[in-house]
Amino acid sequence: MSIKDWPTQERPRERLLAHGAESLSDAQLLAIFLRTGVRGRSAVDLARDLLDRFGSLRELLAAPQASFCDAPGLGSAKYAQLQAVLEMGRRHLFETLARGKRLTSPAQTMQFLASRLRDYEHEVFAVLFLDNRHRVLAFEELFRGTIDGASVHPREVVKRALQHNAAAVILSHNHPSGVAEPSAADRSITQRLRDALGLVDIRVLDHIIVGDGTCCSLAERGDC
Repeated sequence: MSIKDWPTQERPRERLLAHGAESLSDAQLLAIFLRTGVRGRSAVDLARDLLDRFGSLRELLAAPQASFCDAPGLGSAKYAQLQAVLEMGRRHLFETLARGKRLTSPAQTMQFLASRLRDYEHEVFAVLFLDNRHRVLAFEELFRGTIDGASVHPREVVKRALQHNAAAVILSHNHPSGVAEPSAADRSITQRLRDALGLVDIRVLDHIIVGDGTCCSLAERGDC
């Protein structure tokens, strides 16, 4: 049976319009993105098949282009559309942070950093540059490494902070292992960056480590 033959209240698009996107299941949300199914399978059926194939919505969204395009009902056009949707979501989160309001919500900051760094298979070190009222000036991914580390150069962080005329920074990096627990090396580089940035009167407000579904704030632990 085609989705258009379903009762109105059960159709994903109509349900979203009536009750909001949060009322839909992962399969229903994905079905709206897919728009159409394949022969003998509705868009919702296809969405359920894809979730089973990849294991979860997150794994599907993070899938490499080759494996994504190889799945039935998908392809390069759908991959491009999906990447555009994901990037719009990231930019929306950034604009929420940078809309001229003082940065006061650690949870919001962690949500943004997790959206940018969580799914990398290698370690990425990034910095939020802030003005003297703690409003976001810029976000940059400065260093990339292997699965278990990235080389961080304090001189480059100081250089970028001065170029942005930043008064403060929030440091962040991901742990591809998924465990957000800080290492001795994490604490060491935090101290080195605090010392280097302090020489030019730029404060390190926090160093947030992004894991799989969790974040760790070194400031909250007294290590920043």
